[in-house]
Formats: sequence, C-alpha cells, structure tokens
Amino acid sequence: MYFHGKARVRRTRSPDAHGPVHDPRFRITGTLTLVSLAQLAVAGGLYTLSDSIVGDDFYDAFNFEDIPDPTHGRVNYVDSATAQLLGLTVATANSFIMRADDTTVLSPTGPGRNSVRIRSNNEYTTHVAVFDINHMPEGCGTWPAIWETLEADWPDSGEIDIVEGVNNVSPNQVHLHTGPNCSIPSNIRQLGTILTTDCDASVNYNSGCGSALSYAPNSFGPAFNAAGGGWYALERTDDYISVWFWSRDSWFTPVDVRLGSPVVDTSFWGTPAAYFPNTDCDLASHFGPNNIIINLTFCGDWAGSAAVYNASGCPSTCVDFVNSKLLCHSPPSCSPFHFVDNPQAFKNAYFQFASIRVYQ
Repeated sequence: MYFHGKARVRRTRSPDAHGPVHDPRFRITGTLTLVSLAQLAVAGGLYTLSDSIVGDDFYDAFNFEDIPDPTHGRVNYVDSATAQLLGLTVATANSFIMRADDTTVLSPTGPGRNSVRIRSNNEYTTHVAVFDINHMPEGCGTWPAIWETLEADWPDSGEIDIVEGVNNVSPNQVHLHTGPNCSIPSNIRQLGTILTTDCDASVNYNSGCGSALSYAPNSFGPAFNAAGGGWYALERTDDYISVWFWSRDSWFTPVDVRLGSPVVDTSFWGTPAAYFPNTDCDLASHFGPNNIIINLTFCGDWAGSAAVYNASGCPSTCVDFVNSKLLCHSPPSCSPFHFVDNPQAFKNAYFQFASIRVYQ
C-alpha cells in the first residue's frame, strides 16, 4: 500500500536457523552461484506468541482511522462507533469482518464510499505475524491492503506490503517501500516473481521493490475466496524479511500455522513467497517500530488509474463504478444508454479474519 499493550516475550533463535533445502516448491529467481545461494539462504527461528487477536479483540487491538485517504481514493473512512452502527464491522467468537458500504448510491459531489481503515495499537520490530484470512475484498474499484509502517515516519521507518492488489487482478503483490539506498538482488531464493528491485519510495513513482505471487493465482481476490481463504505470514528481522502464503487447501501449510500454536518455528516453513535480504539494504536502519495497518480503499492512485482500471476489464470508469452509477450493459433488463444504480456490486468487498497472531 503506498503511503504517500500486551506482554512481549523475548524471541529465542534456533541454533540451526536454515530452512529446508529440499523444499518441493523450491525455486530460484534468476541465476545463482553456489556462493550467492549460500549467502541468500532463507533463515528462520523460534518465536513465542505475544498477541492473539480474535473476534472482539480487534476493537481493543486496533485504532480506527477516520482520516483522508493518503492514496486519494474514492473512500470515506469511518470511526469505530460508526463502523459498528452501520454494520461495517462485525465481531463473533471466532471471526472479525470489516467491510465497505454496499447499499448507498454516492453523490458525485459528496464523500466517498464508507469503509474501514485500522491501525494496530502495538508497534513491532523483529517479529512474525500470521494472518488467518477467510475472505478478502473483491470487486472492481477495490484496493485492499494488509501492511506495516509507521505513518508519522514514512518512508524512513519503512513499509512492508503483505497483501495488496486492485480490481480483482491476481496474483497478490508483496513490496517494500523505504528511504534511499535500499534495493534487493535480482537473484533471490523465493517462489514469487521479482517485479522491481529499487525499494526507494522517491523513485519509479513509489513502486517500491517486490514480487508477484505468480505461482499462486489463488493468492488474491475471487480465487482466494473460492478456495476458502488462507494464511499469510510475515517474518521481519534485521537480516531479512520474508512473506509466505498458503491457501486453505494447501498441503504445505505448516502445522504450527494451521493450529495457531503458541510457538512457531519459521525454519520449517519452506521457501517464502517473497524474500528481502539485507544484501543491498541495511534493514536495521531502513525499518523502525511499525504498526499493522489493514484497509479497503477504492480507486485512488493505483486502482483508479485509467490504464490499470481499463486493463482489468472493469466497466465504466472507476469513480462512476464506485459511485454505483453505471451505464446499462444488459438490456432489456435496463434501458440502453441509461444509468442504473448498483451499490450491491460491493457486497463481497470485505475482509473476514479468523485471527491475527503476532510472535516475538
């Protein structure tokens, strides 16, 4: 996502901090020598549960940010009380839903579509975060994101985009955005496909450095939801940053992830979807204490770009679609060349979390 307390338990590290060499999904992006492969080996270690967020816990663990959208989206972020009153958030014993309004036709001159943006009260440095997601927002014009940053010190405190995409276009993309002098090698042991290597937010229109999970078309949008969701996990250290994805029906999901164990060992999680070593980036100086942020915006700098929106196959313009004023495309059910109301297009624009667990 471009951006323009509980007791903490000390992390202990496994003496053997290397992941499995014979991962059946092993993939090397680019050409590696034996020396560089050894340098880029994916490490791992033991972490103990510090924050378990399920159901009503989301209201205590997160702050609702009713702020202007930094990405200039057609959105109106609401506070916690308003979100609950309008049914935009719903908590049960084992899930938390945050969604956008799907009943209102917007005035072209009025505020954007009501939605939710939440920021964790806790800040994290070295940690593992596991997101057990049953459903993510889908639909034309949508731009959902799960990410970490410190808004007051962006980009100097760094940004990690764990889940991000627009307009139903799969796969998921994982990126870093930082200050100057941070990049990633073009040869990395990971499953994803490298898109860009310069992490500096001031260049390349803030595209950051990152990868697409092209090996996993069910990592984002409707395909993710059709599979019943899945797990995303982040491991952040001063030596590397790793992101994994496992679909709900994956045979490779680690047992400690699937069960939400009180202790996890990332050295058994296999090759990550995206891997960012400190080879060409001093991660310790480019990343500070950061919050977890989850939000759903519409259109804006990425999803609303005419080239991006049109390439996705979505109808009308992004803003008109989000306003729910669409030209008739299905006569005789509607009159040709007349506008029809369609706020129900956003009935699937919601996150449903089974849990978020943070380990340190």
